[in-house]
Amino acid sequence: MEKQDFDQMNQTVISEFRSTGGRAGGVFEGKPLILLHHVGAKSGIERISPLVPLLDDGRVFVFASKGGSDKNPDWYGNLVAQPNVTVELGTETFGAIARTLEGDERDAVYAKQVEAEPQFGDYQRKTSRTIPVVELVRTVE
Repeated sequence: MEKQDFDQMNQTVISEFRSTGGRAGGVFEGKPLILLHHVGAKSGIERISPLVPLLDDGRVFVFASKGGSDKNPDWYGNLVAQPNVTVELGTETFGAIARTLEGDERDAVYAKQVEAEPQFGDYQRKTSRTIPVVELVRTVE
């Protein structure tokens, strides 16, 4: 998919998310969805990425799967460089700190996501890299 087409698809998803209180159709139909605001590591420009999270006991996790690509998505590099983010979840917006999980903690959370969204197992099998798991830890406001 061309970058311009991908950007247009994201804009459509973002608009739909905001007009429905946190839902979208198409590939996101019936799935949990967040909008992750992050700052470009090189550009310094704020970006918004629609992502399918794992919502687990008040915690929010996202997965840098990029559909099983051999490269991490750009948003992940942005979180590593600048972990202060904003999250839209349903009609709520909150600040968070991005924390990459490691080892057994990462594996346990990824397994929960595969159980909830089986395509994430396919993504991991398609690549030799370990797909990063990031917790979006709410900041006190």
